[in-house]
Order: sequence, then C-alpha cells, then structure tokens
Amino acid sequence: MKKSYKILVVNPGSTSTKITVFNGKEVLFEETLNHTTEDLKNYKKIVDQYNFRKEAILNLLRLNNYDLVELDAVAGRGGLLKPIPGGTYKVNRDMLSDLKSAKYGEHASNLGAIISYEIANSAGIDAYIVDPVVVDELDDLARISGFPEITRKSIFHALNQKAIARRVAIDTGKEYEQSNLIIAHLGGGISVAAHRNGKVVDVNNALDGDGPFSPERSGGVPFGDLMKICFSGKYEYQQLKKQFVGQGGLVAYLGTNDARVVLGKISKGDKKAKLVYKAMAYQIAKEIAAQSAVLNGKVDCIALTGGLTKDKLIISWIKERVSFLAPVKVYPGEDESSALYDGVVRVLDGVEKGNVYRSN
Repeated sequence: MKKSYKILVVNPGSTSTKITVFNGKEVLFEETLNHTTEDLKNYKKIVDQYNFRKEAILNLLRLNNYDLVELDAVAGRGGLLKPIPGGTYKVNRDMLSDLKSAKYGEHASNLGAIISYEIANSAGIDAYIVDPVVVDELDDLARISGFPEITRKSIFHALNQKAIARRVAIDTGKEYEQSNLIIAHLGGGISVAAHRNGKVVDVNNALDGDGPFSPERSGGVPFGDLMKICFSGKYEYQQLKKQFVGQGGLVAYLGTNDARVVLGKISKGDKKAKLVYKAMAYQIAKEIAAQSAVLNGKVDCIALTGGLTKDKLIISWIKERVSFLAPVKVYPGEDESSALYDGVVRVLDGVEKGNVYRSN
C-alpha cells in the first residue's frame, strides 16, 4: 500500500479553473486560472473549451516545473451525468460520451472529467471523479412529489456533503456507514440532506427550486402564485428561470449575494436586511427539522458547512431552533480539492472500491 500519492486536482468553474497538486495531504501547488469573456467568446458550447483550458493548465504546470510523469492520478470535479450512487468513478468512454454530448445538461463542471482524462491519458495514468452533483441515493418515498409528472430529483452539493459526513464520523468516533446525520451545506445554493448509514436518503433539489431560499436562489415558493407569474406574459422562460436561480433569495430582496454586505447593512440598523437574513436561517432550520423526521428523530449529529457558516450570527439563529434535535457541529467553508483528493486515495489504497459508470 502506497502511503503518499501525488495527485493533480482539476476543478472548473464557469469563468475559472482551479488546479491543485497534492503530495500526500500536503498542497504542493495551487492556482486559479481566470478566463475572461474574451477568452471564452469563440466557444459556442462549454465542452468546446476543454482544449483551451487543458493547455492553460499544462502551461502553468510547466512554468512551475511540475512534470506529469510524477503524478499517480488526476481527479476532476464531476459534472452532469445520469443519477449515480456516491463514490469515486474512473473516467471512461461512457462518461466522456455523456459529458461531451451534454446528454444530461451543460455545465462547466462537465469539463472536469474531460480535461482530467486528457491529461491523465498523456501521462499513462487514470483519471477519476468523486461524488458529482447528481449523486442519487434517495429512498423511493423521497422521490414522490405529489404530481405524477414530476419526480423529486437528487441534485445537491454531494462532494462537500459526503466529505463533511466523513469528517463528522471521525469526530464522533462512529463509522459513516453506521451514522444518522443531517448535513446542511450553506453557500450560494443551500442543500440539507439526511444521511442514513452512509447514504443520502433525502435532500432538497438545491438547483431547481426546492428547500430554503439562499443567497441567490428562491427555494420553494407557493406554486399557485408562481403559476400566475408564469402565465402573466411578463417573462420569457429563461428570464424567469434566472429570477429564481441566480437572481433569487438575498439578491432579489437585498441586491447582493454577499453575506458580508448583508451583515454590514444589519450592523447599521437595516431592519429589512435583518428580517430577510433571519428568514433564510428560519427556512434552513425548518428544513433540518424536516430531515430529522426522515431519520425517525434518531439523529447522531447535525453539521453545518459551506461559506455562510463563517458567519456566527446565522449559525446562532439556526442553532437556537435545531439544537434540541441533536448536537450541532460547524465546519466553516468547503474544500472541494481536498475532497476530490481524498476520494481518489480511498480507491488507490483499496479502502473503497472504485465505481464504473455506464451510459443508459
């Protein structure tokens, strides 16, 4: 068993690509490549950007004297694939085909596996993804929406949720596969999940309007009023979608998705800012309480994570409403790069069996 691996992690965002080189748990190199509108304007589809981004990564590694032959593996952020169980997946042809064709949707994260595979292939090593956003381990009960044409979907912050769940297990001295946990990821989007015996058996769809409102998403809203808006003739589909995902939540009420700005308003006595911000904490607490019912009230720990958890005020508001359910632990921020590294190491060390992705 090898105790230390050198792994390149590739995490693409809409206008940036973050790369990290690990040697064991040590970060040897970390850099974020920013891509301007001018850089990307000639690419009609996101997938068309992969060679441009790959070459930018390789040039940066060369400038910093990192040789690909020293790597043991490459890890990429997982993209929009078919619903799959959590875990680490070796990038294969089926996965590449689904991502390149955007079969399940187009998103910058789709580039993670594609770029990682190209780099790994040139070095004669394997590429992996870990816990992509489409991880689906829902109980059948959780899929029923109440409207037969709509099935509840599992789209959430799976990478950070699973990583934090494993940290909670270590901190509580109980195996993840034997734990009942509620994890709330509080970032630009918010996902609150029930983890039962190592599986996410229920979670709000953090992308498509389910659960609490967030800094930039509206969350679940009364459908009657929503239908009136949809048929008012006031909005086109894409325009309205952006109102709910990207320009909803704090942005819609307060004109910003930055909690620091909101806290600044509150400190100056802005009553509206305090009401809206506290309402977001209120909705998060309600979602946590709802997930406790999924676990029959048997909750070992509630964990709060994501960028918003750096703020003590929102943490205090949530804690005062949910602490009666279970101990509450806070894990500020998120570290997707480390989560990707750890997922690959679990497979390389034989602690976890690697999964195989198959197209439908």
